Amino acid sequence: MSARADGGARYVAIITDGNGRWAKRQGLPVVAGHEAGADTVKARLRDAVDLGIEELTVYSFSTENWNRPPDEVSALMGMMGRRIELETPELHAEGVRMRFVGRRSDPVPGALIERMQWAERLTAANRRITLFVAFNYGGRAEIIDAARTFNDGGEEDFRRHLYAPEMHDPDLIIRTSGEQRSSNFLLWQGSYAELIFRPELWPDFSRQAFEQSLEEFASRRRRFGGR
Repeated sequence: MSARADGGARYVAIITDGNGRWAKRQGLPVVAGHEAGADTVKARLRDAVDLGIEELTVYSFSTENWNRPPDEVSALMGMMGRRIELETPELHAEGVRMRFVGRRSDPVPGALIERMQWAERLTAANRRITLFVAFNYGGRAEIIDAARTFNDGGEEDFRRHLYAPEMHDPDLIIRTSGEQRSSNFLLWQGSYAELIFRPELWPDFSRQAFEQSLEEFASRRRRFGGR
């Protein structure tokens, strides 16, 4: 069990769903929704520090998202690279450790991979909070990739072959936008996570909504297969 002694969550993961629908409702292009979503990630990351969370994992771009319109995908790649370059020094100054989890190969642009690696190197020694960004990520893909290099042993041996072996199993997985499914997210790590589904589209997910989710988590009894 990894929850804090006071019943609070230490390790939280979020499926940040609803950026495109938010943009449509605002009469804006889809990329504006992704920009607003990225702003929300940054704001909730700072809230996570205040709320005693040690690791925050956000689902940024899945292996299935390549099926979206090419212009949207291209805009997302550009936005990701630009925001990493601009915001990493600021997050570094705040003590945030950054880790990107997912496949680092085509069709991810080489320049974007280099920025990810740079951000990880720069922030590697930080300990205030770890931000895991799941990018070009799929839970099935992670398990397949780990299995390719796994020879023998138990669960802890297998974990060493995952994208981020040091990642703790999340206490809580939150999904926004009213959808109620895992969408191939953290299939290995999230096997005993509590699930909370929120109605807000991700750019509208406020600190209050975050705190309400954490309060609901703290009220639950986690059995881990026992009684």
